[in-house]
Amino acid sequence: MKNKLIGIAAFAAVSGVAHAQSSVTLYGIIDVGLNYNSNSGGHPNYFMSSGVNNGSRWGLRGAEDLGGGLKAVFDVENGFDVTNGKAVQGGLEFGRQAWVGLSSATWGTLTLGRQYDFAVDYIGPFAVGDQGGGNVAAHPGDIDNLNNNFRVNNAVKYQSPKFGGLKFGALYSFGGTAGSTGRNQIYSAGVHYAYGPFSAGVAYLNAKNPNISFFGNSSTSTVTAAATNFSTPIYSGYLSANTYQNIAAGAMYEIGKLSVSGTYTNIQFRGLGDLSSGPNPYHYSGNAVFNNVELGLHYKLRPDIEFGLAYDYMAGSHVNSNSGATYNQVAASATYALSRRTVVYGLASYQHASGTDSKNEPAVAAINLQSASTSNNQTFVRIGIRTRF
Repeated sequence: MKNKLIGIAAFAAVSGVAHAQSSVTLYGIIDVGLNYNSNSGGHPNYFMSSGVNNGSRWGLRGAEDLGGGLKAVFDVENGFDVTNGKAVQGGLEFGRQAWVGLSSATWGTLTLGRQYDFAVDYIGPFAVGDQGGGNVAAHPGDIDNLNNNFRVNNAVKYQSPKFGGLKFGALYSFGGTAGSTGRNQIYSAGVHYAYGPFSAGVAYLNAKNPNISFFGNSSTSTVTAAATNFSTPIYSGYLSANTYQNIAAGAMYEIGKLSVSGTYTNIQFRGLGDLSSGPNPYHYSGNAVFNNVELGLHYKLRPDIEFGLAYDYMAGSHVNSNSGATYNQVAASATYALSRRTVVYGLASYQHASGTDSKNEPAVAAINLQSASTSNNQTFVRIGIRTRF
């Protein structure tokens, strides 16, 4: 009997150690609110929607200690619409992200699966959309992906450990097309530095056949070049591009309760007219180039009250006979924390467009992920609640 008791005690001790070395965490965000859009397809609109301040989601992340400082890590994350329970990201079960890999404090982290590029990781946090402004504060059409509307499939991603305040990373996505290794491939890299109140980063993203590989990869069905796979008048007319390129930089400086930030992105839709990438109804050729600049402020009045304000300017280049479009946008946010997990908030965005958009028509305002205006102005206002678990 004594030996049995000793055996049970030993087993319990071993089980406890194994449990301490491995973990699986269920987590999520639920975000819902009431909105006003001044011009939604020609009419003012009052409606409820999910996931504007933060995308509503649930996920499982875990780690297993493999010994010698090495861990197995994973994360699978589903996006959903609170108002009707449907999956978003095109109905994908784990459309936000899904990856597994190995991590070491000495050597860094290597992961494989559906993941974010380094413009998201290293530059996105400097944009006010990621600081409480929500997806309606994203740059027009989230053209530079700083608000992480788009993911990368079939990706191998490496992130270094920190060397002082410096870290770096690289990503490669296999196109998966037999006989054409370059088709649909995506690669990205970035460097981030933080020291005291100052932080900064640079990142690069290059996607071949982006209408299919990048803008069209949130779908449960097979995506082809027969249609444009992301709808926005800002750049959907340029999705016959052979290559999408984004060069991004950002920085932030914290002064007490105030954070001052800025981003710059240069976005190019190169090689227009590639019908194996997407349709070209406007007969474009050459390159469409956008330059985007954002200046932002974030102020923490008290631990439970925060405010954000940003101005964004984006200019598009001439493309053949198209003179290009210009977008001016102002976004503001206010957040009040009811607890460590739950906040109520208010968001507002105003956009003004001018020139000629990618559909070769007079540019209309089109706040990110909202129905486009029929005029060159649009205002969006939201009051919402968000809780984390």
